[in-house]
Amino acid sequence: MKYLLVLSLLFAIAIVPITSTVNAEQTIPSWIKTTADFWVKGQVSDKEFINALQYLVKEKILTIPQTETILSGKTISHDPIKEGKILFTNVNIFDGKSDSLQPNMNVLVVGNKIQTISQNKIEPQSDTMTIDGKGRTMTPGFIDLHAHMMLQMSVDEAFTTDEFYHAYVATQTADTYLMHGFTTIRDMSGNSFSLKKSIDKGIIDGPRIYPSGPMISQTSGHSDHRFDAQDSALVGGEPSVMMKYGHVAIADGEAEVLKAVRENLRRGATQIKIAVGGGVGSYADPLDVTEYTPTEIRAAVQAANDWGTYVAAHVYNSDGIRRAVDNGVISIEHGNLVDESTLLYMKEHDVWLSPQVVVFQSDLKGFTADQIKKQEQANAGIDNMFTMAKKIGYDKIVFGSDFLSDPEQLKNHLNDEFTARAKWFTPAEVMQQATSKAGELVAMSGPRNPYGKVGVIEEGAMADLLLINGNPLEDINILANPDDNFVIIMKDGKIYKDIFD
Repeated sequence: MKYLLVLSLLFAIAIVPITSTVNAEQTIPSWIKTTADFWVKGQVSDKEFINALQYLVKEKILTIPQTETILSGKTISHDPIKEGKILFTNVNIFDGKSDSLQPNMNVLVVGNKIQTISQNKIEPQSDTMTIDGKGRTMTPGFIDLHAHMMLQMSVDEAFTTDEFYHAYVATQTADTYLMHGFTTIRDMSGNSFSLKKSIDKGIIDGPRIYPSGPMISQTSGHSDHRFDAQDSALVGGEPSVMMKYGHVAIADGEAEVLKAVRENLRRGATQIKIAVGGGVGSYADPLDVTEYTPTEIRAAVQAANDWGTYVAAHVYNSDGIRRAVDNGVISIEHGNLVDESTLLYMKEHDVWLSPQVVVFQSDLKGFTADQIKKQEQANAGIDNMFTMAKKIGYDKIVFGSDFLSDPEQLKNHLNDEFTARAKWFTPAEVMQQATSKAGELVAMSGPRNPYGKVGVIEEGAMADLLLINGNPLEDINILANPDDNFVIIMKDGKIYKDIFD
């Protein structure tokens, strides 16, 4: 109503004759879009905004069609601008599971759920907003199962700034993920509990978060980011900044592991992440080492299972993978250096693989020469891992990014993960990894799952939907340009981005 009221006032005061020949689709300056954003949020009054538009039209900076676009809210992508009953007509659906699109479909969203999907016409009620998809592709919102919401900064910044800076950067990270079409993420190391709460309460915009809390590792493991070898509790040393802020945790022995897992569950973890092998980003542990004893791993799994959820394990090498699988871990994070017999072992035990590609081919800020060498080692194993997976028919593979260290890199390359996987997988397989398969894995959190069914377009599922230009099942590169090709982003039944023409 606010948009219609101001638009009517604008025309009522006859700011210019309505004879402009300039098309509304011509570029609206970004500074005007920012002002419009402030107006929508109530930071600029209606009177001030009308006066500003009057001046801009008079000076021929804006046209009447452009003011209509501005006042309709179409330039604003960060506030949920529509909710309630929304009917999408004439869309071609990728449901998250199929290898092809369902053409000429209609989808009715009521509240935050998908109520009806039909090829037959759905009669809208008087309070229903109708959006003609014009043959565009509708997909489920994408799911990133290896995100780090709190760690999108250089290594130097992560270790030298306070927790408030970490939190402020995380709000930008949340917006980046949502505007790139990711309506759900699984946070795999970080104190993201308050970020999740803020998003769920509508204080800031962002994806649904399945938090793990701080990743748990042994001393000298992947969570051990102390630079000085003598800086340990045994000699009165202090914990690292990452530990102080709750992004990582170190626990040794069954009792400490139980306590660390239970603490994460107390804070609201939907699943637990431990490290059972060396890491690229850590300082003390080469990729070939195996971490945590079987007893320690079983302790973590038992504590998680007692809460109805599961354990995921960071590990690259086969020995660590087998130890994790033998002791109840159901999600292997990375796995780049796995051998074929171990991959078969994972398949036989119904274990998920959560790999990444682009992060291992990226220039990560602040990495030492040793870390870069480990990154190259991990990258060298990716082709073999995926080639073997295709050979043995291993398809419990999900989608993740694992980006950290640089907000701009996240913005520019997050969706490159779709195209990078096309070397080994069909577009349908890649999109299934980022939708239905990922949704199946997050559902393994059982009673700790705070949300409904995600990753699919089906009746009763959460209304997390994307409307996309073109057909990504024919050209996966479409997904690498979300700014231009994702015309509508809906999460929880609310539209957060709308650049529909």
